[in-house]
Amino acid sequence: MNNFLLEGVPGIGKTTLLHKIALKISHLCLGGFYTREIRENMQRVGFRIDTFSGQSGILSHLNINNGPRVGKYGVDVTSFETIGVTELIRALVESGVILVDEIGKMELYSNQFKEIILRCFDSEKILIATIMSRSHPFVDRLKNRSDVKRTEINRQNRDKLESVLVNEIKRQTVSNPAVNQRPHHLT
Repeated sequence: MNNFLLEGVPGIGKTTLLHKIALKISHLCLGGFYTREIRENMQRVGFRIDTFSGQSGILSHLNINNGPRVGKYGVDVTSFETIGVTELIRALVESGVILVDEIGKMELYSNQFKEIILRCFDSEKILIATIMSRSHPFVDRLKNRSDVKRTEINRQNRDKLESVLVNEIKRQTVSNPAVNQRPHHLT
């Protein structure tokens, strides 16, 4: 199994865990993206997307008024595809480990993302992705794949999971020729 899904309720620490793992395996060639909150005056106003190759952009924002919405946020699908989907295509060619934060409501508005994430799951690369806990037909299909190891993050295990997952990735890199050791850019 080379596909790892990290799931948990919002705010439990999925993104933080993914970023900590990335720092611990930074000697490997990483690809993919993670999201960060955009805050103004101590209030969350949206989300950014940052790639491991150094690209950055807006995923969603309160001030985006056209297109799909998740709660109070407008989703910039075009920006996400230009940055996130392009990064995943690059990662499939150049990276040994693909990190994705997250497979969630906002990202699922992109059909291009759904297509490329399936290619990531089908590849020989190590894939570590955070995924929403709620049921969704596409997400449920990913969660139920036989080549996926699902890990639920909760307050009791979140601090221990970093070392467990890093050790599993290290074990996988020994036997997985698709994982190379080239340097990458970690932001």
